[in-house]
Amino acid sequence: MALADNAGCAKPGEDFPFPEIIELNVGGQVYITRHPTLVSVPGSLLWEMFTQKNIRSLARDSKGRFFVDRDGFLFRYILDYMRDQQLVLPDHFPERSRLRREAEYFMLPELVKMLAPKLSKQNSLGDDPCQSDPEELSPNADATRNLTSASATIPSTMAGGPGGAVTAGAGAAGTDVRRAGFITIGYRGSYTLGRDSQTDAKFRRVARIMVCGKTSLAKEVFGDTLNESRDPDRPPERYTSRYYLKFTFLEQAFDKLADAGFHMVACNSTGTCAFAHDQTDDRIWTSYTEYVFYRE
Repeated sequence: MALADNAGCAKPGEDFPFPEIIELNVGGQVYITRHPTLVSVPGSLLWEMFTQKNIRSLARDSKGRFFVDRDGFLFRYILDYMRDQQLVLPDHFPERSRLRREAEYFMLPELVKMLAPKLSKQNSLGDDPCQSDPEELSPNADATRNLTSASATIPSTMAGGPGGAVTAGAGAAGTDVRRAGFITIGYRGSYTLGRDSQTDAKFRRVARIMVCGKTSLAKEVFGDTLNESRDPDRPPERYTSRYYLKFTFLEQAFDKLADAGFHMVACNSTGTCAFAHDQTDDRIWTSYTEYVFYRE
């Protein structure tokens, strides 16, 4: 059946159950495209979905749009590929491995080949317009960075002791990896102050911890716990203020920063007050707090 609330969609006939214009809800992101685009790759998952006769078997959301339970952001690249069978990604694209997994799910073998890591040194940048990031081509990059960072913390005064020359060399190499910079941690919190001046037990409950700073430093410190979905195309040498953490414990964020050699240098907080109820004197305080960390 056609979408009753979409005037722009053509009414399907008996031999053609799908409308010309189709609305998709992919993981909460809405896409509007043509039916020929979705069936442009024979044998793909979308081709199987939108060539079947029984349209009622497909999942719908509350507004009648066809629903696909996958990554809504990455689907934009899947849809672009379905249009002309070409792949164009932003520079320093950090979601290459996840996009390859999406391509496997949607049964697009040619796209999977395009997203395969290019390990051959004979290929030039011109041969592959979608080069992987250096960290993605090296699975042990994080482990190597951690080892060199640990070596950098060894005092150079140990050079005079047994094996001191090796220790000093490791420390010198580590200083190049441990780049200096600032990282700002911010969060919003609220608590209720009643007549007895006692705060609510949920005062330390934090909904989301924001991360601001250079992208490369944020990834180095927080790794997989860093949620990049709001700013996915940010190159490593650029700055961002849209990252946030997948956990909500401030102490956990502080521990990660301390382990990476950062120290708190400043903090600030602002707050606003409002009455919780007209009949009571309880007040709700909402605050925003920032902590600034620096590593030399």
